[in-house]
Amino acid sequence: MATERTHSGPYKRAVRIYSRYERFWHWSQALLIAILAFSGFGLHGTHSLMSFETAVGVHTIAAIVLIVLWIFTTFWHFTTGQWRQYLPQRAGLFDVIRFYAYGILMGSPHPYHKTLRRKQNALQSLAYLTFMVIIGPALWSTGIVYLAYPLWSDLVTGQWFFVLVVFVHTAAAFLMVTFVVIHVYMTTTGKTLTHYIKTMITGYETVELSEIEEKYLEETQPDMIR
Repeated sequence: MATERTHSGPYKRAVRIYSRYERFWHWSQALLIAILAFSGFGLHGTHSLMSFETAVGVHTIAAIVLIVLWIFTTFWHFTTGQWRQYLPQRAGLFDVIRFYAYGILMGSPHPYHKTLRRKQNALQSLAYLTFMVIIGPALWSTGIVYLAYPLWSDLVTGQWFFVLVVFVHTAAAFLMVTFVVIHVYMTTTGKTLTHYIKTMITGYETVELSEIEEKYLEETQPDMIR
């Protein structure tokens, strides 16, 4: 049953804004990235918790699974229209940057409020777009080229191309790790330390709904509203 309105403006309701697939994709990707990072550090000799051969096998399998996951997820984003969530926008970008730079330390309220149509603020959209368009593709493409080394090693004079591929792959990997560290930190900036983690597990978040949006969800998808 809908909560009674006291005004005609936006109204906050707990809405399932993350579908089952989004949550599956998020946590599966997180697990695979963790496996890739762990095995990757093993390949570089940072730790000796697994042999070099085991690290190669684990790293390769996890990478292939992640690439397949990305292909399906890219298809899902375009068929559902969710790709629009990652379109960069200038409106409110600097307000959000100022909030995370010092406003959050001063107890300032978050300048962005989620809506049904826009789940992420401008900074999040920019960060995720960079992750999906630059960091991810740089990792997957150089990883595939590296795996195919026996096929092209005789076609390139010298080792300069091999060194370039390894350098770009490693640099992108460190950018990925940096992104994950920042992402994990950002999950602690909600109403509670586990607020955003709980949201990504249940799919529900409090967002602003117009009266039309609220009535539409109640009539067509009542399970989306708590």
